[in-house]
Amino acid sequence: MSFAFDYPPLRLDHLPTSLPMDGAVRIELEEGTPIFRASKAVQTRIEALLSKQRASGLSAQEEQELDSYEEIDDYLSFLNRVVRNLRQAHTVQGG
Repeated sequence: MSFAFDYPPLRLDHLPTSLPMDGAVRIELEEGTPIFRASKAVQTRIEALLSKQRASGLSAQEEQELDSYEEIDDYLSFLNRVVRNLRQAHTVQGG
């Protein structure tokens, strides 16, 4: 059994310096499919940055940090989409 990959290559060039190296991502099961999500600590940091952005604006460093978190979110969304599509393809093929 083989699966075709029609996904563009996804690349992260850097991680936020505030990103914890342990516990940054958690895995949840949804109907037997692993779903990768940012941890509560990371979500709290993103919410703080967004709140500050709305209230008073961010420094250039904070803007870069928020951009980096958005890239990570895009990456996790991509991984989740690939995992779901692989699972669906496997199910359709009778696996």
